[in-house]
Amino acid sequence: MRPGGSPAARPGPDDLRRTFEAVPARVSDADGPFAESWWGRAWVEALESLSMDEGRLARGRTYADGGHVAAVTVTPGRVIAYVHGSRPRPYRAELRLRTLPASDWDTFLDAVAARPGHLSALLDKEMPHSLVDTAGEAGIRLLPAAGDLDPDCSCPDRGWPCKHVAALCFQTARLLDSDPFVLLLMRGRGERELLDELGRRNAEHSARERPETPAMPSVAAGDALAGRFLPPLPAPLPVPPYPGVPPSYPELPGARDPLGLDHLAADAAARAHALLTTGDDPLAGLSTWQDAVRIAASRPTAGLTATTRALYRELAFATGRSTTDLARAVAAWRQGGAEGLEVLESPWDPPAGPFDRARPALAAADFPRFQPWRNHLTNAGGTLQLRFGHDSRWYGYESDPGQDDWWPRATPDPDPVAALTALRG
Repeated sequence: MRPGGSPAARPGPDDLRRTFEAVPARVSDADGPFAESWWGRAWVEALESLSMDEGRLARGRTYADGGHVAAVTVTPGRVIAYVHGSRPRPYRAELRLRTLPASDWDTFLDAVAARPGHLSALLDKEMPHSLVDTAGEAGIRLLPAAGDLDPDCSCPDRGWPCKHVAALCFQTARLLDSDPFVLLLMRGRGERELLDELGRRNAEHSARERPETPAMPSVAAGDALAGRFLPPLPAPLPVPPYPGVPPSYPELPGARDPLGLDHLAADAAARAHALLTTGDDPLAGLSTWQDAVRIAASRPTAGLTATTRALYRELAFATGRSTTDLARAVAAWRQGGAEGLEVLESPWDPPAGPFDRARPALAAADFPRFQPWRNHLTNAGGTLQLRFGHDSRWYGYESDPGQDDWWPRATPDPDPVAALTALRG
């Protein structure tokens, strides 16, 4: 999870209750906007319209930045969380927002289904301006305006709102940044229900707009069976420079997980492209564990998103490993591919030669003394380690002082001095 990112949601017993884990403290830009998305900033502006006391709002933002807000639960019409203040016992903070009536939802869903771009944006966790404008033209207000938010807190502060509710509101802006369906849930509808209904309405719109198929002309049997000359097949199309991008798959009743379908489609495209260009399948020889590590390594980890964290949990469960095992293996894969994973998991006894010459070379470069064990060289009592791979390269590892918890770091190198220099640098 990136600093300031949105936590993962734990689904409730139905689609109308979502609980988001607490996030750790972060350091924010006090002069910059708290939310990243325009709809998250609109939420913060609605909060700021509640109070003329800028001091309470500033303390609420400090509470949110400092990790004082516990798990946040979102249900139709309300957001609830416990906020740690100056006393040992946390306060129960709550924000209420009016839900939309059924007639408004009917108008809103028709507006989204009529324009495929709106549905695609929602599936990408975006809230386009055009969608909000279309709803506004129909008299439906999705985002809160001045006076829409109704705060409540168990603390004795009679501020409107108090700093605990302000902290909850700032934290809610983070949730909205990553998932606009949180706002739609507060307005009364859950994500699965909305996607099911949008899929049905979108199909109806497409059927109404599809032109009627003209009748196929008939062919006499004698003409169909008569001998005829068939021209040669056209030349195959040129191979594109990169694999194609798979489509976005909506979450529909009875269908497979969209994330799993996305991975299958992306992998199939990459393997087909490799077969067309090289004649070889680069993934054919991988084990189940290696393939799981490869898939996880293909996702960005500069702040794990909720989707990537869910993928890590599913891959770890499917392979009988922990998410920590998977994260360490991903670091090794990114360090050296399948060979990097082999270096992480399989110690071996290298023959005499480059391994035996490594320690004198390190000593000549004024590095501290390293203790050998199989293909490992470890700085006794330190935090650095080198591992020699079957590819005759040295792989750098680090651990916290006094801990035997080694993690792959830096780029492997045939020269142990260069590998250790990159590790320390």
